Amino acid sequence: MNSNDEPEAETVATAGTGGADAAPPTRRLFWSALAVALALLVVDQGTKWWAVSALGDSETIPVIGDAIRFLLVYNPGAAFSMGTGVTWIFTVFAGVAVVAIGWYAWRVRSVPWTYALGLLLGGATSHFGDRLLRDPGFGRGHVVDFIDYAGFFVGNVADIGIFAGAVTIVVLSFRGIEATDPAERTKPTE
Repeated sequence: MNSNDEPEAETVATAGTGGADAAPPTRRLFWSALAVALALLVVDQGTKWWAVSALGDSETIPVIGDAIRFLLVYNPGAAFSMGTGVTWIFTVFAGVAVVAIGWYAWRVRSVPWTYALGLLLGGATSHFGDRLLRDPGFGRGHVVDFIDYAGFFVGNVADIGIFAGAVTIVVLSFRGIEATDPAERTKPTE
């Protein structure tokens, strides 16, 4: 065994003991992020399918009085229906977001960050799919929204996932929990 093998053996041994300094393997965390994203994507698209088939035009179903109710809306814009004339730009942004979140999730070495990024990735992927594949046409599709929050905002399950992921990232940042291993950023290049 030469001196170059010792740090690697030490790292493997530390990781195997489950010590506090051991970072979970990046690939396992990446697959966990993808599993969270896929679960959110399936639930979001399933609830959208339900909303389209069960809710008619202007029909509302009270869930919690007038505070939360189901109301079908096709949103061509961004949050609060802003930018309705430039839907294709939101398609491009959603596609870039999916790629960027996926790239960053590949590098993550923190379990809480993994789940937060999985939520963001699932929500962004679902919205990207809506923009690409729903009416009125490819790249100009409208997002299906159906959860009405007291008339202030109408959203969907993907929006809930994106919000939860974003809040989690803010909390993790304030608590000083880093997404990647700080030692990797400070390593000199060989």
